[in-house]
Amino acid sequence: MKAILYIGHGTRSKTGVQEITAFLERVIKRLDAPIQEISFLELTEPSIEEGFRRCVEKGASEITVVPLFLLAAGHIKQDIPFALASLCERYPFVHVAVMNPFGIQGRIMDAVAELVRTSAGNVRPTDRLLLVGRGSSDPGIQADFSKIREGLRERLGMKAVSVCYLAAAQPCLQEGLDTILEKAAGTVMVVPYLLFPGLLSAEVNLEVQKRVKQGRQILVTEPLCHHRVIEDVVVERAAGFRVSQAVLREGKN
Repeated sequence: MKAILYIGHGTRSKTGVQEITAFLERVIKRLDAPIQEISFLELTEPSIEEGFRRCVEKGASEITVVPLFLLAAGHIKQDIPFALASLCERYPFVHVAVMNPFGIQGRIMDAVAELVRTSAGNVRPTDRLLLVGRGSSDPGIQADFSKIREGLRERLGMKAVSVCYLAAAQPCLQEGLDTILEKAAGTVMVVPYLLFPGLLSAEVNLEVQKRVKQGRQILVTEPLCHHRVIEDVVVERAAGFRVSQAVLREGKN
């Protein structure tokens, strides 16, 4: 029997957990799969181990793992494979395939541009945009954000599009905000490149509000999960419409 195991990052934010759960409930309703379980890498229950076990207990012989991650960094390359490896050893009769993270997609950049226009209305060439990433020491992440920055610049017709990070890379959020505000003639739009609201998006909003109180005109876009395209991407991966990253284990009877 086929199963789908969704893996989210996890958060200590109750609002974040509620958003993730509601999002996945919508996804689950769109898929005709007999077994679908939600799990988290860290900070939130159920764990990957618990989610996997629930799939097996319900009779799963094939599990499609769908990581809810935008880009491929340490969690995708190391942490999730490590967690799944021991489970594959424990349940050798289960065939496990892991789907890719979302990656850089034109339709996701289209969705981000739409979120910007929804927040700002008319976007002018003199406006500025700050793209805020989670951050990673993986050099590939910064290369990915350079591509996303250029994609948003083209879609929005804006000259000033910058990137900053919440951790593990530079420039940091505070520096990114202060730099983009230095010569801002129009509105500054901040795009948290995060799937769901949580403590990280709260950190972004806190720093923005400090500067709004100083009289600066700054808008923050909604989380990416609020756009239908993100839901579509997850549904497609869960249904196997995209090539999987890896087959971890061919089930052995």
